[in-house]
Amino acid sequence: MTSATQSMAQTAAQFGLKPDEHDLILRRLGREPNLVELGVFSVMWSEHCSYKSSRRHLSKFPTTGPRVICGPGENAGVVDIGDGQACIFKMESHNHPSFIEPYQGAATGVGGIMRDVFTMGARPIALLNALRFGDPDHPRTRRLVSGVVSGIGGYGNCVGVPTIGGETNFHRGYDGNILVNAMCVGLADAEAIFYSAAPAPGLPVVYFGSKTGRDGIHGATMASAEFDDASDEKRPTVQVGDPFAEKLLIEATLELMASGAVAAIQDMGAAGLTSSSVEMAGKGGVGIELDLDQVPQRETGMSAYEMMLSESQERMLAILKPGREADGRRIFEKWGLDAAVIGQTTDTGRIVLRHQGEVVCDLPLGPLSDDAPLYDRPWVQPALQPRVEPASVPAPPDFTEAVLRLMASPDMASKRWLWEQYDRHVMADTLEDSATGADAGIVRVHGTRKAIAATSDCTPRYVQADPYEGGKQAVAEAWRNLTAVGADPIAITDNLNFGNPERPEIMGQIVRAIDGMAEACRILDFPVVSGNVSLYNETSGAAIPPTPTVGGVGLIPDYGRRADFAGLRDGMSLVLVGETRGELGASMYLREILGREDGAPPPVDLAAERRNGDFVRRLIRDGVVGVVHDLADGGLVAAAAEMAMASGTGITLKMDGALPVQAWLFGEDQGRYLIGCLDPAAVRAAAAAAGAPAVVVGSAGGRALACEGVFSLSLDDLRRRHEGWMPAYMG
Repeated sequence: MTSATQSMAQTAAQFGLKPDEHDLILRRLGREPNLVELGVFSVMWSEHCSYKSSRRHLSKFPTTGPRVICGPGENAGVVDIGDGQACIFKMESHNHPSFIEPYQGAATGVGGIMRDVFTMGARPIALLNALRFGDPDHPRTRRLVSGVVSGIGGYGNCVGVPTIGGETNFHRGYDGNILVNAMCVGLADAEAIFYSAAPAPGLPVVYFGSKTGRDGIHGATMASAEFDDASDEKRPTVQVGDPFAEKLLIEATLELMASGAVAAIQDMGAAGLTSSSVEMAGKGGVGIELDLDQVPQRETGMSAYEMMLSESQERMLAILKPGREADGRRIFEKWGLDAAVIGQTTDTGRIVLRHQGEVVCDLPLGPLSDDAPLYDRPWVQPALQPRVEPASVPAPPDFTEAVLRLMASPDMASKRWLWEQYDRHVMADTLEDSATGADAGIVRVHGTRKAIAATSDCTPRYVQADPYEGGKQAVAEAWRNLTAVGADPIAITDNLNFGNPERPEIMGQIVRAIDGMAEACRILDFPVVSGNVSLYNETSGAAIPPTPTVGGVGLIPDYGRRADFAGLRDGMSLVLVGETRGELGASMYLREILGREDGAPPPVDLAAERRNGDFVRRLIRDGVVGVVHDLADGGLVAAAAEMAMASGTGITLKMDGALPVQAWLFGEDQGRYLIGCLDPAAVRAAAAAAGAPAVVVGSAGGRALACEGVFSLSLDDLRRRHEGWMPAYMG
């Protein structure tokens, strides 16, 4: 090996390329790449861009269905919602940047996911997020919470898109690597969906949006590596966002599309100008040639390497139809955006970059995209724990205090402090959100009676205990949350957050979680249409709990027939749909009351999920019931507590069965719904006809949450504890 080759091998290692990957580049090219070319390879072959450890397993997901217009492979998934309209949505991570620089990391995560949606022709109508923080007592957690929440609110509020839902968890497993998963939902005309594949050679390539700076260089590479004690030194790889520029970019992009000038379009996200140009040309089977001297730059003396790897925000790349440059220029000037023709498509199948009169990169596109490394990494079956028998779990010394402790625990406590910082009603179409007491956020489709429901779900402690069952449960809970508001579940996006896939035990978590998710998607007719994989979520060898977050989208044909859990009234009966076996393994009761994190998670019977959910949805659609809450963390008592607090009406539960009280109250059996109704006999008769278990478990009235003969506590005390934890914690 020559000294020059050795030096480049060292640079490749700094860029995150393994020695065998550097050797593969040499074989593919027949020569040593220069610095710019090596940088291009490093980001395109990063885990974040190439999915080299997960692609084999992602192919297990069902990706088609009667409503699917476009599945994985584009910027976002597209589903048909009738009347010539389409819903476009995706979820992705900004985990590493948010840990290093929480405000900008979270803000640019929101900006990036919106660009994925509007680059396909949709106007963003809703945002959601799934946040996982470390132990509340960890010295960094409070600052991270404050920065991330401020970043999400600061960006989404300024752009003017409502944040309608999400979830927030705390666990010591995220002490060194928080998760920030952002989801966006948009609406478009089904006949006006825009794609990224360049259709032909000889077309102009137009850059528009903000200028390119040095922020975010090697962001994709940083997102594909573990953290260590020097993580704070990676602050320069975190992008800086401008939500006001994003708003202008949305309007300019949609107007450009409406003008008919666009042949293909792609946002500049991870890996910036490199990924957008490589993907557009590669998907179209053409080549691309760029003159980097034409790229709008906000800093002087930028090198070709810096321009190609910058992840400066609010930028787009479009391929225009012949002779339409003037139309683009008029629109960009109207919206005050920087823009320039920076190149053209070619018939060479190569990416060629010129800078200051010289060719600084000349690479075949094949090895950068379709022919990137694909690994079948070794994996081992995760160790599984035995079922926790309900009779073996002790009762709490004081049931009243146990309920209060549970509902005031970090995961179960009200997140009002958090979601009050988000504008939830901008655009005036939000029907249900985090504050209103519904299992999914709902936005109406303006000018129609239709509404889109959306949710994000994952129970990491279940996935940790059994990745297969936990993967099934993440999909099933999203399906259940959509069903509980009366929506037909259509499709999901996912965000698979795991540790280092080079470790067989972590790869085992990935494989088995995907297996479980794929099975649930098939049986529930809930295909995957988009997603993101975030690996290497570790610090100094300590991996996060496996967290495959699921973002679900559903359609409500008439939003006048929907359900929430805030409408409970005196005199209603509480009917529990679904079977209760008292599953306490990996439960909130074990963790928060008994200080244990053991046991197999509750099994997910997908046939029962389907049967029970279809029955409940039919009741909502027929106008029989309008008060519904799914059972999840904390079991029956938690669902009853949330329903009582949301409605301001007390609930008295009455146990009837042989289970231990603690298993009946706190068990987290799946596939269950709590319904408030005036005619429980009619509901039970309908359930019997549908083959769905249903039993009356209580009644509504008064100002207390109680279980006959077990405990009673006032709603005021419950609400004080439930809503008090987070404001007190944040100071």
